[in-house]
Amino acid sequence: MRTVRLYTENDLAAGLSVTLPSAQAHYLGHVMRLKAGAPVALFNGRDGEWLAKIASIRRGEAAVTVESQTSPQDAAPDLWLLFAPVKRARIDFIAAKATELGVSALAPVFTDNTAVSRVNGERLAANAIEAAEQCGRNSVPTIQSTASLTERLTDWPTARRILLCDETGAGVPVADALGGLPPDHAAAPWAILCGPEGGFSRQELDLLAEKPIVTRISLGPRILRADTAALAAISCWQAVLGDWRNSSGG
Repeated sequence: MRTVRLYTENDLAAGLSVTLPSAQAHYLGHVMRLKAGAPVALFNGRDGEWLAKIASIRRGEAAVTVESQTSPQDAAPDLWLLFAPVKRARIDFIAAKATELGVSALAPVFTDNTAVSRVNGERLAANAIEAAEQCGRNSVPTIQSTASLTERLTDWPTARRILLCDETGAGVPVADALGGLPPDHAAAPWAILCGPEGGFSRQELDLLAEKPIVTRISLGPRILRADTAALAAISCWQAVLGDWRNSSGG
């Protein structure tokens, strides 16, 4: 049986005792039916993954003892996903799958055609944590505060390039765009920007066209849903510039 992995905000080192919150205690005791002495894998995004043993488990609380490090802290690609919020099931899907694909930050962005008016940041974080626990990565993407596209671009870090998913068909084919980047652009930190189901407005596209850090791409001849486009773009970036180039994981 595969060892249960849990994210914790506690420091991790050999010999430390970690108290897990009630939700994790319930999961260990009532969902996974684990008892004292069972192994648990812990990670916190800083100290790598550690093997721990359940010292005690009861209603509302579990205590574990950290024993040994099983893998060092991994370095997630410096890739942000900026996406227009969509309906709840779809935004949950984006958060979970983008985490599995290795993004380092999730940033909801309100655009002119965004239909959703509110984003639950805690729910986004919960989906990202659950996905990180299941996929084996030792970090969780940061959840950036929701902002309009204009606000986001106003304070944009000058070194971070943007891969713009352009549904109008005016962008360069993604393989050509990423494969033809100069070395300094390829090595830069990146963000992928995906619009809403209704696409970006003309004003937004004009604004983005003024930015020299923006690379405008096409994701093929078919119209993709917003969540599909986000995951397709991440996959392309990972294959050409990210950690898929040197990974043999499965």
